[in-house]
Formats: sequence, C-alpha cells, structure tokens
Amino acid sequence: MKMILLRKFRVLILMVFLVACSMHIMIDLLPKLERRGNSGCSCSHTPSEEPGDWAQKQLQPLQQQQQGWPNKHTLRILQDFSNEPNSNVSSNSLEKNQFPPVGHNQNERSSRQPEHQAAQRGDPKRHSPPDVVEQQGVKALVRLAALYEHPLFKTTLPALTDEDTLFNVNTDIRFDPKAAEDQEWHVDGDAEAFSPTGALTADSYPNWLRFHIGINRYELYSRHDPVIDGLLKDLDAQKITSVAMKSGGTQLKLIMTFQNYGQALFKPMKQTRDQETPPDFFYFSDFERHNAEIAAFHLDRILDFRRVPPVAGRLVNMTKEIKDITKDKKLWRTFFISPANNICFYGECSYYCSTEHALCGKPDQIEGSLAAFLPDLALAKRKTWRNPWRRSYHKRKKAEWEVDPDYCEEVKQTPPYDSGTRLLDIMDMTVFDFLMGNMDRHHYETFEKFGNETFIIHLDNGRGFGKHSHDEVSILVPLSQCCRVKKSTHLRLQLLAKQEYLLSSMMAQSLLRDHLAPILIQPHLDAMDRRLRQVLAIATCPHSAALPNSERMNDSWEVTLFSLSG
Repeated sequence: MKMILLRKFRVLILMVFLVACSMHIMIDLLPKLERRGNSGCSCSHTPSEEPGDWAQKQLQPLQQQQQGWPNKHTLRILQDFSNEPNSNVSSNSLEKNQFPPVGHNQNERSSRQPEHQAAQRGDPKRHSPPDVVEQQGVKALVRLAALYEHPLFKTTLPALTDEDTLFNVNTDIRFDPKAAEDQEWHVDGDAEAFSPTGALTADSYPNWLRFHIGINRYELYSRHDPVIDGLLKDLDAQKITSVAMKSGGTQLKLIMTFQNYGQALFKPMKQTRDQETPPDFFYFSDFERHNAEIAAFHLDRILDFRRVPPVAGRLVNMTKEIKDITKDKKLWRTFFISPANNICFYGECSYYCSTEHALCGKPDQIEGSLAAFLPDLALAKRKTWRNPWRRSYHKRKKAEWEVDPDYCEEVKQTPPYDSGTRLLDIMDMTVFDFLMGNMDRHHYETFEKFGNETFIIHLDNGRGFGKHSHDEVSILVPLSQCCRVKKSTHLRLQLLAKQEYLLSSMMAQSLLRDHLAPILIQPHLDAMDRRLRQVLAIATCPHSAALPNSERMNDSWEVTLFSLSG
C-alpha cells in the first residue's frame, strides 16, 4: 500500500510540473499567435541571388542575422515591475507626442525635438524662439565654414592607389534592396537613384557603407565628405531594429542595429553636463560620458585629425526602442520601474551595473551617444597597440614613463616608433587627450592592411571632459619628453589660439549642430582654450634637435617633423 501511495504521489508531482511548464509555454506563445493572426501575410522574402561584391558581403551577415531571428521576443508588460496596472500610462502618452506616426512630417519632428530636449534638461534656451535658434545655427555654419576654408585645412593627400584604400570597390556594382528582409529599406536621394532594374548604384548605398568605402591610409573620412553629415543624421533618425549588450568593457554599452542595416555603439547618459568627476576618483573608475563621446568627435574634426568615427547624440525611447525589441534576455531582465515611476535598466558589466547605478528615463526617454561602427573585423582587420605612455591602472604603482625622464629615447628606438610618423601620431593623440582631459588612453588601433604607415584611430573617448576646473598636465608628458609634433598640427593649434578662430568658439558652434545641444557647458569650453595655451607653451623645449630625413614623409601631406623650438 505504501508503495502504491508513493507512486501516486510521484505521478501527481510530475503532472503538476508538466501543467506548470505548459502554462508558461502558452503564456509565451499566445501573444505571438495573436500577432500572426493579425498580420495577414507572413511571407518572408529571400535574396534573389547570391551577393558577389564586397558591399553585399558587408550587408549579408546583418541580413542573415535578422532573417534568422524570429519575431520580436514577447516581453511581459510593465506590470511585472509594478503592482499598478496603469504604471506606464505616462510613458505611453509621452511616446505618442515624441514619436509621431509613420507619414508624419519629419521636418516638424526635427524642429520640435531640440525644444523638448532642452526643456528636459532645464536649459534656459528652451524659451528661445525658433527663428533665433535657426539664426544661431546659420552663424555657426558660416564661421565653421570659414575655418575649414583656411589654407591649413586645404592640404591635399597623395594620389591613392589600391594599397592606400581599405576596400577596392567596383563603382558599377549593384545592390538590390528587394533582397533585404525589410521591404521598407530606404536610401537618401530621389527615385532616380534607382537603375531601371530596381538595383541601387554604389552612390546610393546607405551612408554607413559609403563611410566604410571611403576609409584610406591617411584618413578615416575626408574633410568635406557629405556622407559624414548624412551618417550623423542617420544615427539620430534611423529606426532601431535590434539592441544587444556589447560584451567586454567596464561599463554598459549597447549595440544598436538600424533599419538600413547600419550599426552603432550606444552609450547612455550617466550624469548631467555640469557634474564634475570627484577629485578623489581614479581615472579608471570614472564614468563614461555620452556627451564626451559627441564632443570628442567634433574636437577631432576641428583639429583636422579625422580619426574618430562619427558620433551623434540621440534621445531614445527606452520602452519602444530598447526593451520591446531586444533579444538579449540578460539586458531585458534588468528593466524595472523606479519609485518615481520612471523606466530604468542597468544591464551587465564590470562596473556601475546594479540597481544603485541604474539608468533611468523621464519617464522612458534617455539621452545617449551613437558612434558609427567601423568595418567588420572579418573584412578589415585592425591591430591593437599598447600606448607607450599607458598608465599603470594601479592605485599605488607608477608607470615607467612617470619615473624615467628619458623614457622617450627608449620609445624612439623601438619599432614602429623608430621610423615613419607613428611617434608623431602619438603626439597628436596626446594633444587631443589633454584638450579634453582624457587620462584613459591605454591602447589604440590601426588598420592592419596599411601596416605601420597609417593614422591611429581615436576610439573610446567617454572619459574626457570630466573636469573643467583641473588640467591634468601628466597627459602632456609624451609631448614634453619627446619635444616634437607635426608641423601641420602645430600650425593649426596656433590658428585655433587666435581670437578669430578660438577653439572654444569653434567647438561651441560645431556642437550646436547636434540634436542634444548644448553638449558641453561653458567652463569645459573655456578649459580647452586654457589647455591649448599650455600645449603651445611647451614650444620652449631646450633639448629639441633636427630630425633625420629617414623619419620624414611626403611634404604634400604636411607631416614633416617639426622641432618645437625651431
């Protein structure tokens, strides 16, 4: 009898377990079945032909990835995080105002967005009439145009060969947008850009792809390339189709994929613009700021380095553009509603990924920076280099360069710094980091195809612009120890120190073009002028000497080595 009762008990437990599993499966599948029933035709389109050119190879992995995904993961409603069924009413009402329906006038959306953002931040300019804001933008464009028309910004590159371009693309190639899963795949331009067969010419590729095609040995993008401005607009306006957390790194970053298959790295807002890094914070434990990424791109452009991938600010709806479309369950599980009824999430990372450091919207709108992705590593390999003046990243230990005043002499005898322009590129990066107060430059990258004779890429600038009241002079140690800089860089710095082209003024005007403007508060802009004067003051190096011809490159590129005291 006991054995029979035991068996019955076991069967009962098994049945309860199976019923519970079935209920969970039904809860997950029911919304999907409802969506399928309402969607009408659920036909999927497949590519009509195999891609045979490089551009199609760029797009193919993303197409296959999106085609392989099922319909968006069914996410439980916000009542999972709140006992009140109407906890997301305010979120929905704001969403209707912030995101007009399809077909709504996009110009009206663009004109309203800066005003709404300024009101969110409590910006005094929120009451400025639209015509005043427009006049400021026009003046900014005029002054920036005058700077870029200066002879120092009109130098020409050597003639490019196949070995000098990252990709060799046949200009007669075609790409058929019908091969994409999404039939609403759009490109900028008129319908005339389409060929009679419906295929797109190379000039009509999405801006992110044209940006990749334009990379060469000497620059990430050209000075007046209209593709960059188009790419910045795409980063701000393109529909986000998928979101996932980026693996690695110390702080939370998201990979966002757009409707045109472009991708960008999203860094959400962690602190307000007027918050300074506490004086007792180590550089490696500082926040990564979204506005620093945006400002770094503009600074890099004004210095004419053009080594930072395009970055734009964007106001993101955390519910509609992250939570509802993400397939990353680890990210989705970290969403919750705060006591102030705001939508928050924290993700997973090494630092600052916890409920205490959650990222919260108002109620579900959050600012962030979107940095355009570089070409996939499978198509364009990059080499990672340790910065010779890398910090120790230790609370007590010091790096070798901090205790050895002759450290630069050792560096100059070590490849690739013993020839070419690599050491001078490090000096450019030093100036760039000092102007924005960035101490977190432990590595840098180059494109492997170009070997050692190429520029270095300025990635990960989020720890810049943390302190405007302090100038970290230790960042300038490479410049003071080596006492050399590119002649073109030195001349441009002198130009930006003049009242007519004052760096702070040029930066302020350039940053006005971003939809999250103002990006920097005035003390940060003033700090750049102050730091620029310190860079130029190092021209009194007593031990600088003439440099051997073996370290020179073509003068037409204006990278002839320049002795600061010469």
